[in-house]
Amino acid sequence: MTRWGMVVDLLRCIGCQACTVVCKQTNDVLPNLWRRVVDCGIGEAPQRQRTFLPMSCMHCGDPPCLEVCPTGATYRRDDGIVDVDYALCVGCGYCIVACPYQARTIIHRNEHEYGFGMGHISEDLGNGLPSPDYIGVCSKCNFCLPRIDAGLEQGLRPGLDPEATPACVVACSAEALHFGDLDDPDSVVSRLIRENRTARLQEELDTDAAVYYIVD
Repeated sequence: MTRWGMVVDLLRCIGCQACTVVCKQTNDVLPNLWRRVVDCGIGEAPQRQRTFLPMSCMHCGDPPCLEVCPTGATYRRDDGIVDVDYALCVGCGYCIVACPYQARTIIHRNEHEYGFGMGHISEDLGNGLPSPDYIGVCSKCNFCLPRIDAGLEQGLRPGLDPEATPACVVACSAEALHFGDLDDPDSVVSRLIRENRTARLQEELDTDAAVYYIVD
């Protein structure tokens, strides 16, 4: 079996936003929509340290968004990637409420922006963004699924061959993002998890997120 996942090295991320920019370009979505980098701090003053936290869909093993979807538009593939069938999505927003990671968004025409990850982003569609496919339905990061599937068809290895790897990982200037098969003990991601202290966001919720963070 294969389960695709990501490891984010918080010790290396410099907050350059390269991952958010390439996500926008690759997926034809608005900035900071499917992927965002949160500028935050850890600890108390005067020892408080600035930390950058890249976030996107966590591709949970037990996705709360899937359980509440009334049409079956949200589904989880055998390889662990959680995706959305836009032909089935009715834009009800239940998944947005259920997702604990604020990873889902509905893009509405002619609405005012009121915060990233909160479900509504405004945009003048006359400039070509976002893709019309995403208007009125819930969209989210899919680990650049078309790149992965196309690469596998060509015999490429996601996480090792750039053409078959999520664009954010390829574009990361600090090499803080890593992608691969969590079920393969010899993969880069499995090795990083094994050799470092890692954490997953809100582990107490038992979502079994496929995104791990190296914390020290």
